[in-house]
Amino acid sequence: MIRLIRRRMGVYVVGRVRLGFANLTIEFVDRDLALKLIDEWAEKSTFPVQVIYGPEGCGKTAWLLQSVELLRDYGFEVVYVNPINRLAFAEVSISSLREEFFKLVKEAIAQSALARIAWIAYNVVYDVIKATRGKIAIIVDDAFQVIGIKESALYVKALLNLIEYPPEHYERIVTIAATSEGVSRREIGRHTWAWIIPMWNMPKNGFKQLYDQIPGKKPDLEEVWRLTGGNPRMLEELYKANWDADRVIGELIKGKGVDVFVSSLSDSERRMLARAVEDPDVLFTREGIPLMSKLIELNLVLDISDRKPYLWIDQPPPEKDEELGIGRRVAWQSPLHREAVRRMLEAQSQ
Repeated sequence: MIRLIRRRMGVYVVGRVRLGFANLTIEFVDRDLALKLIDEWAEKSTFPVQVIYGPEGCGKTAWLLQSVELLRDYGFEVVYVNPINRLAFAEVSISSLREEFFKLVKEAIAQSALARIAWIAYNVVYDVIKATRGKIAIIVDDAFQVIGIKESALYVKALLNLIEYPPEHYERIVTIAATSEGVSRREIGRHTWAWIIPMWNMPKNGFKQLYDQIPGKKPDLEEVWRLTGGNPRMLEELYKANWDADRVIGELIKGKGVDVFVSSLSDSERRMLARAVEDPDVLFTREGIPLMSKLIELNLVLDISDRKPYLWIDQPPPEKDEELGIGRRVAWQSPLHREAVRRMLEAQSQ
């Protein structure tokens, strides 16, 4: 499949990237509104830094990898890093800078110094600006978890300095950082260095395109939708677990320490959490906000801002969907996340 990107001076044809999905290779689908935003940024540059956040596994990385292809076709020198996944690309025209970048990234990975990768990307972009004075993009994906909360804010400030105080004049620049980590988002939001934009799980039509690429016998789309709420990672985990939702829920409980978290709560907090399982908006109250902050730290819920489309990457979540655990101000990252909490509450009340 190809996508035609129309611009004033002609038509660009951008191939869909192929992505790993469990033991499969699938094609990037949907997110046309999000790709249109990349088109706009490529035309105008970004100011300030664009920080994208959303549920774990909602498709940020897939969108950014597709965006790399789009920006390359627009003539950008592109540097992309994802320290957690040990991914790094340097699509730059200066071969010596490209070789130095890969050498330093390999050394950082070998030394388990993953936080260094984000700064390696920054340094090579700084040098590319000096050398080319052209169109440059830096995309930093899921780095905040490895560089830490305070360092994340400093890193965003450094990216802003590339925009405002570059080593040389440039034609255009695109700076994007993405995170699933709610605490660092709040730290960054204390400053005016970034425009923080949420991204939600896939809309149903786009999710169906992903679901249709999965081979073999599988539950019907409606059942999978009710379990995942459109979250591609949860779809992948269900597929890997041979569609055993209980197994995926158990892995969420273990991986996120939901059992320990629930055990640590006071009786009043447990009552509040039980209410939030049914209606997450109860967390957006004076009594509920401390608990909401803990759930955000565990990447179990998100606080949701205004749903005006221009404030979101791609489509915002529905105004309210009780079946999927989406409230007007707070939402569970997926129905499976909510179910993991529900089960621990029930288990520890017996």
